Amino acid sequence: MGELRRDPVVGRWVIVETESPLRPENFEKEKHHWKGDGCPFCYGNEHQTPPEIEALRDPKTLPDTPGWQVRVVPNKFPALQIEGDIDRRGLGIYDMSNGVGAHEVIIQSPYHNKEIPDLLDVEVENIIKICCRRTEDLKKDRRFKYILLFKNYGPSAGASLAHPHIQLIALPMIPKNPAEEIQGALEYFEFRERCLFCDMLRQEKQEKTRVVVENKYFIAFCPFVSRFTFEVWIMPKIHNSFYCAVAKSSAEITDLAKILKEVLQRLRITLSDPAYNFIIHTSPVNQDEELAHYHWHIEIMPTLTRVAGFEWGTGFYIVSTPPELAAKYLREAQI
Repeated sequence: MGELRRDPVVGRWVIVETESPLRPENFEKEKHHWKGDGCPFCYGNEHQTPPEIEALRDPKTLPDTPGWQVRVVPNKFPALQIEGDIDRRGLGIYDMSNGVGAHEVIIQSPYHNKEIPDLLDVEVENIIKICCRRTEDLKKDRRFKYILLFKNYGPSAGASLAHPHIQLIALPMIPKNPAEEIQGALEYFEFRERCLFCDMLRQEKQEKTRVVVENKYFIAFCPFVSRFTFEVWIMPKIHNSFYCAVAKSSAEITDLAKILKEVLQRLRITLSDPAYNFIIHTSPVNQDEELAHYHWHIEIMPTLTRVAGFEWGTGFYIVSTPPELAAKYLREAQI
């Protein structure tokens, strides 16, 4: 018999398979057939992308030429356009606005076949710094309310180009998922006068069974109410609601780079290089104060099973391996 668990943030229920859990070798292995020929993100092919927005590069080199370590370009096929007014309006009972926003691609490194686990720690730090710099720049635009940073790895996780990259989308409204998470955290805070995520962090550190790895400033764990098998959260130990607060401390950036790299290494080894998505959950932009009730974090979700009729029909998720067991497998990975 499975076990029902309720998410304290948004009230979602999941079903955890506790009697016959799947082992890492039970999941179908995805082969990534990536080729480098003609890749627009590769070193030397800078002319194949839209003009770069920003880059970490040798100061002796010019934009849109070789000499870069991390490079940011507009998405060639953007979901939203940065030009124009929002122009909110109604059509009967329906609300509409122009498709105004920003859609950028952060090319992680010049290397076509090196993902985050393959990079030097300082190279991962550079990716984090650029993500923060782009966020800080875009939040100056008062049209934007939320800036989403996410990564798709592998075709089944939505990656359409092989070269390692992260995407950034700035939105003129707060999306439904972050809004529900922030509201759920606020309700907990108003009832208990404590941050739900800080309480979660303390409990994970105390129980230890779901902790994968930790360092001075960050902890990685498989959440008690995982939606996806082998889901991992990375959370700062110091409370802050906004992701880019990490950029204020070189020590925190270093620890974040190390733990992100290690978690992705452990997932790669344990699950034979699975497809995955990771999303940075952060507070909205263009607000005046730090949120005492919200705590930024990264959610990493391997693509091991398919969301089907039951999940779409109920909002429940079925987790084939309990997070306690998933964390154990990840801890035992030899890296």
